[in-house]
Amino acid sequence: MTARVTTARAFLVDIPVETVRTDAKQSFLKQETIFVEVRTDDGATGLGYSYTIGTGGTAVLAMLNDYLLPQLVGLDAERVEAVWRHLSDATRATAVGAITSLALAAVDTALWDRRCLVAGLPLSVLAGGARTEVPVYDTEVGWLHLPIDELVEGTKAAVAGGAKGVKVKIGKPSPAEDAERLAAVRDAIGPHRDLMVDANQAFTLVEALRRVDALERAGALWLEEPLPADDVAGHERLARHTSVAIAVGESMYSTGQFAEYLARGAAGIVQADVARVGGITPWLKIAHLAEANNVDMCPHFLMELHVSLSAAVSNGRYVEYIPQLTAVTRSRLTVSDGVAQAPTVPGLGIDWDFSALDNHRVA
Repeated sequence: MTARVTTARAFLVDIPVETVRTDAKQSFLKQETIFVEVRTDDGATGLGYSYTIGTGGTAVLAMLNDYLLPQLVGLDAERVEAVWRHLSDATRATAVGAITSLALAAVDTALWDRRCLVAGLPLSVLAGGARTEVPVYDTEVGWLHLPIDELVEGTKAAVAGGAKGVKVKIGKPSPAEDAERLAAVRDAIGPHRDLMVDANQAFTLVEALRRVDALERAGALWLEEPLPADDVAGHERLARHTSVAIAVGESMYSTGQFAEYLARGAAGIVQADVARVGGITPWLKIAHLAEANNVDMCPHFLMELHVSLSAAVSNGRYVEYIPQLTAVTRSRLTVSDGVAQAPTVPGLGIDWDFSALDNHRVA
């Protein structure tokens, strides 16, 4: 059975941030959300998406409209792996790179949405079906600009509401200030909740080594993106000098990058982002690669999509709680006592508000 793509269109929607979000390197300006809708000759459709946090959305849209979507028409949507490989090979001159991966992700998630709808199954089941729910940790309470009293109040409220963990951004000019903030949070949340720490690539290896003692004292579960993502050797050396797991993946764009980190023992937590790695098809490969190396998957952002994928695989340990689609969806992620339920409806499980999408459309 075949199902040829007859039409494919892309559009760009700007979604405002739901709260002020800052880290050691940047601020979250807006979510430039790139959508792809595909239709096949059997009448089935699928809607997928990708995103940036404030720059590059129109470049991704151009990559889709000028190169990828014309090649997509006529391909067999049932053969998702073959389509992904064909489009990836067609963009070899611009890979590995963010724009290409983000564009591929919008296509691939649309094809998976269609695939699930035709099968009548939710993504979590069709992609693996390992479980029905995944624990949640809260990032919204830990942004770098928050004064220490608000940081403590927010993290305490998050765990009181059931969150299994909280994430705190670090990268203050003084290591002592970071240490003070982490100690205060640990005191606020108690010993039985996980504390994640995120440096957003702010440090050199020397600076990261200076700060890991404070993380160990605070009982941090992981240190996320301590160094620039292309410094694999630095992450490898850092991992050897601390008991805190090194978490990477937010700023990585190919399966091969994850393979190198894992082979060198430079990652104790994998945080692949389905948009940034090129879609669900490569995301699942990365998750299984991590599992083969006895490493957990805790994906970055996109909780509405990642809850299904984390539930699909055996090593999906956590979903990151950052609400960002409230303005353009009709339903919310279901979380009870700190555990998110994977959607049970066929497709990606995101209930888009199409009128709201039209209102936020920019290109």
